[in-house]
Amino acid sequence: MMNPFVTKGYVSAKYFCDREKESQQLLRELENGNDVALIATRKIGKSGLIHHCFDAFDLKQDHNLFFIDFYSVGTLREMVYMMSRAIVNTLAPKGAVRLQQFSAAVRSMSFVMTTDLAGLPKLNIQLGDIREPQVSLEEIFHYLEHSDRPNIVAIDEFQQIAKFPEKNVEALLRTYIQQCHNTKFIFAGSQRHLMGDIFTSAAHPFYQSASVMHLGAIDKEKYREFACHHFAEAGKTLEDNVIDELYTRFEGITWYMQKTLNALFLLPIKPQRYGLDEMEEAIQGIIDANDFTYAEKMFQLPEKQKELLLAISQEGKATKITSVNFVKRHKIYSTSTVQSACNGLLDKELITEENGQYFVYDKFFDLWLKENY
Repeated sequence: MMNPFVTKGYVSAKYFCDREKESQQLLRELENGNDVALIATRKIGKSGLIHHCFDAFDLKQDHNLFFIDFYSVGTLREMVYMMSRAIVNTLAPKGAVRLQQFSAAVRSMSFVMTTDLAGLPKLNIQLGDIREPQVSLEEIFHYLEHSDRPNIVAIDEFQQIAKFPEKNVEALLRTYIQQCHNTKFIFAGSQRHLMGDIFTSAAHPFYQSASVMHLGAIDKEKYREFACHHFAEAGKTLEDNVIDELYTRFEGITWYMQKTLNALFLLPIKPQRYGLDEMEEAIQGIIDANDFTYAEKMFQLPEKQKELLLAISQEGKATKITSVNFVKRHKIYSTSTVQSACNGLLDKELITEENGQYFVYDKFFDLWLKENY
């Protein structure tokens, strides 16, 4: 039997919880011809929502659907590479003709057509094949505009474009997107301040170019119903207070609750009744499994960053971290080192900031810090 608490990717509507209102809102915006900026805390489920809308409402019947992840992208060239690869991977199951159409449209890149182990056609793309990224980008948008049916392009972690060394990427993309009438875009992002700047600041090219949609936590009662149903279907009982505790512990962030229930579901206990003690056992198992990784992270941190990370972990949600009171309270060497240490931790994504509050990004790592320091 498959573990119903999926922690990676999207499987099907059966293993997807609720989001009925959010799904309808997203679909309504697209149907009305609007691009959408989908903003949410990381791991809350924004990419799952997109894949659910793609799959459960059968958008592929009338559209070409492309999902592109910008998380690891740091330059315009890498962005073009990821866009090309995502398009090629989506087209491959549809046959060699579709791949040949794409390769013919993007002439600035050298493609090699092969077949994979299953005999399916495959276009090989290497980062080094992209010699003129701006030209290739223009060709990709030309391909989208002239494709045989409408496209929906979802770009995850879109805020990464704000960090590129090239300074004209936002304006360049906005120009192409504005001229692309055959494609609707979903711009998903988890760094709220960057996404907010891109889409709500008049100083940015994407200002007021998309409908802004914020994604919050799944309704607790809906998630309780979902979780208890899947435990019951396997002949197991999940006590109600487990969901209450998970929501409190992880602030309703979907992935952490799913990860915990995934581990809890597999615990070999008799009778198969799962309460708070078993939940704690599952969480501890996850933390223990990551002990070496977390220890290595701490070992590699400069002393001042480690000092600040521990101070933020102790507070849970830290504010005014450059204040004299914060520095004295945590016996940090000086206020002058806090800002540079904070920038380092933000760059490493060990901490994040929302509305002036700083906290450890990985909640399991945060629990490990509280156990070990």
